[in-house]
Amino acid sequence: MKTIRIRKFTILSLLIILIFPWIFYVGGHFLETKSFNLGIPTKSKITQIVAGITGLLLAFLIVAYTMRRYILLPLEKMSLCARQIADGDLDIQIPSSKISEIAEVHDGFNVMVDSLKKSFDKQVELEDERRFVIAAVAHDLRTPLFALRGYLDGLEQGIADSPEKKAKYLAVCKEKSAQLDRLVEELFTFAKTEYQEMVRGENRVDLILVLKKSIESLSPRAEQKDISIIVNNLTSDCNIKGDSHLLERALNNLIDNAVRHTPRNGEIYINCNRNETFVIFTIQDTGEGFSEEDLQRVFEPLYRGEASRNRSTGGAGLGLTISQRIIKQHGGDLVVGNHPKGGAYLKGCIPLDT
Repeated sequence: MKTIRIRKFTILSLLIILIFPWIFYVGGHFLETKSFNLGIPTKSKITQIVAGITGLLLAFLIVAYTMRRYILLPLEKMSLCARQIADGDLDIQIPSSKISEIAEVHDGFNVMVDSLKKSFDKQVELEDERRFVIAAVAHDLRTPLFALRGYLDGLEQGIADSPEKKAKYLAVCKEKSAQLDRLVEELFTFAKTEYQEMVRGENRVDLILVLKKSIESLSPRAEQKDISIIVNNLTSDCNIKGDSHLLERALNNLIDNAVRHTPRNGEIYINCNRNETFVIFTIQDTGEGFSEEDLQRVFEPLYRGEASRNRSTGGAGLGLTISQRIIKQHGGDLVVGNHPKGGAYLKGCIPLDT
């Protein structure tokens, strides 16, 4: 839609107010004399005066109508829309204007409304996700809690009447308490990443050292399942800007996920190197890999893929979500796939600190 500036509109309005009375005055003179020559005398000036006043009134009406339609009405509508927005109603339509300044305000107002809609929709999505997370994690917490309570009751009531049984009951209690601790820690970390409360440090970090530390901490768990962790291509000087503790947590989640989904006597391959701009690491296991649905939803909070089967592997289904968010907070990204030879394949990249 073609628009004009308010300055041009003002000039045109003044011209209309000045020209219309003159045109009507000349028209009145023509009716009296049948000539446009204003030098010809007339018996009375009443016709010309009435015609001039009529032209002036018509000019004012035209200017007033135009101002109301293209300036006042859009401004009034925007004022009404602003009050509607304050009341939470975002389904509004604002009439446009042929005045450039009003049209610019109109466009800016629409951009603001669209932004508010997106923000509101995102807030609703986060709130729904928060409720879902709380309900799901509460459900997951119940299982080890009931088991822990059952075994403690067994110890209290003397059901475990031999040293071997007592040792077994205590081992189960210890395992369930560790599972509870892991679930609570995952929930706490997820909540912080969800609301961007984790503030990453700006220290120079060698990702190789962080990766080696994570491998060392997860090796005992892998050894319990006779899983071999094979490390290749650990290029030196893979320095990035970030927080070593957050990165270690992200890598721990990824390696732990690989250990939990790799069968006994399986293998996990870990590589890390760099190019001109990124530090790139990969983790590949020899487990069942991801289904097509898993690949689409694997980073959704609490999604575990065939949940009834994977519940036995432990965790709340937040590990990959947390890892991806931490890596994205460091300016990188994490993607998943299936290796051609089988098994899950995770690839992460973080900008190199040059």
